[in-house]
Amino acid sequence: MGRGLLSLSESVIDRMKESSSSTARPQFQQRSASGDDGLLGGTAVNEEELKKRVAEELTLEQARRETESQKRLKQDQKYVRDEIGKVLERERSASNEHLARAILRERAAAEEERLKTQHFAKQLEEKDRELKKHDAYYKEQLARLEERSAQFYKVTTEQYQQAVKEVEARFKRYESHPICADLQSKILQCYQQNSHETLSCSALASQYLHCVNHAKQQSMLGRGG
Repeated sequence: MGRGLLSLSESVIDRMKESSSSTARPQFQQRSASGDDGLLGGTAVNEEELKKRVAEELTLEQARRETESQKRLKQDQKYVRDEIGKVLERERSASNEHLARAILRERAAAEEERLKTQHFAKQLEEKDRELKKHDAYYKEQLARLEERSAQFYKVTTEQYQQAVKEVEARFKRYESHPICADLQSKILQCYQQNSHETLSCSALASQYLHCVNHAKQQSMLGRGG
């Protein structure tokens, strides 16, 4: 700023000197007869006027430069505000885009979780239906087994009683001895202990019937002899 004012003052002074010289030269020629005192007085007046004009020029130049500086300052401030506004707008756009993406991700995750839960619920329903189906099948099979066991028990008991009657009728004359007494007591005990699971006594029942039939055969052979 000081260098600019210095160059300005020098140029202004040069211009002022040229202007003063051109105006003072005719006066000098006209007043040459008046002597050296008059010339010195005119030169002093021109110097004072020159200084005054230089001061005015400097004031005007300084005011002009201050005006331009203020104008540039306002332009710079406007540019900075515009740039800051652009940056803020970009940040807002980026923030909104990031928020939108985050919302979309949350929605996608929630939808995926809902679909997984729905699929899992369907799998549980299918498992439950399958278990109920198997349970019904097993109950049906168990009922059939129990029915067969009851029928077998009934037939076995009837056969046993019939065999006892036949043996008693045939061997009334002889001293009665229990036929297959060991197996008889075992099968009776088995039926008492397994009244709901009579199939477990089927092996003993078969052995008992075989024993009774064998006793019959032996008896018939004895009579024939």
